[in-house]
Amino acid sequence: MPKPVSEQVVVIAGASTGIGRATALAFAEQGARVVCAARGVQALDTLVREIGPERALAVPTDVADPVAVRALAAAAEERFGRIDTWVNNAAVGVWGKVEDITDEEFDRVMRVNFLGHVHGVRAALPALRRAGGGVIIGVASVEGIRSVPLHAPYTASKFALRGFYDCLRMELAQEGAPIAVSTILPASIDTPFFEHSRSKLGALPKPPPPVYAPEVVAESIVHAAEHPSREIPVGGAAVAFFLGQRLAPALTDAVMSIRRLGANVLRNDRPDNGVDNLDAPLDEPGQVHGSHPGPVLRHSTFTRLFGRLPRPGELLTAAVAKRHRQAS
Repeated sequence: MPKPVSEQVVVIAGASTGIGRATALAFAEQGARVVCAARGVQALDTLVREIGPERALAVPTDVADPVAVRALAAAAEERFGRIDTWVNNAAVGVWGKVEDITDEEFDRVMRVNFLGHVHGVRAALPALRRAGGGVIIGVASVEGIRSVPLHAPYTASKFALRGFYDCLRMELAQEGAPIAVSTILPASIDTPFFEHSRSKLGALPKPPPPVYAPEVVAESIVHAAEHPSREIPVGGAAVAFFLGQRLAPALTDAVMSIRRLGANVLRNDRPDNGVDNLDAPLDEPGQVHGSHPGPVLRHSTFTRLFGRLPRPGELLTAAVAKRHRQAS
């Protein structure tokens, strides 16, 4: 069983803004010691000051660099003696048509969003074994369940993450390792991700409604560190993504391909300022929330009640097992 959160040492990759920053603050609020990693030095420094330097450590890290990620793990163990939970959260984005996104942009998104998680897992596993076990938490997305237009590199990376964490989960189970793996599947979240993404839409992108606060995701991540689940959807919109993909994928394609719908849902009224964090961090102090102009939900009843999204076939498997128990 994982340690109580109050006794844990937690590494968070992608901690400078948005979900990662909210998660670092939530862990610290419950007494955990937190190692905060990201590329933005200024944002990390403000985060550590907010938490308190006695319980937080900033380690500037580009997760696309496996050597830097291994150094992150070593710094965490050197400062706090062990690692109990590792959270992979770093992500970048490019919005635009597939033919308008360059080879280099596709490559960079996959190196951060997918390989960054791979590097994190490979650095975390030896440390978690040395600690006697622990939890790996990967922040994917509902876009790993259902694709959306004009976001191909990000969507592809999130599909890849779900497959990667499934493989890891099975391998650790075969080994009998005391290491749990949870995948978080957020819906639309009001974070700076959208204004930090590179846009080829002629305007800043925005999250499609309903939009949730980053703290809702952070709550699920902190819960998973002590009570890990296979997959945890965040936001009731995850249900629509799952059902649309499973029951009527062609119809869902058609609905999401409507030009007017795409223009209204994905494009902000604000013009793109040409500033993004794809290749280099922004010199900003870091913040949890984005600039979504519409309503932002502070709670998700669906996430609280269900805690995870059934995978294809899981409901059937559960029903067969129940009948077997009744027959015996």
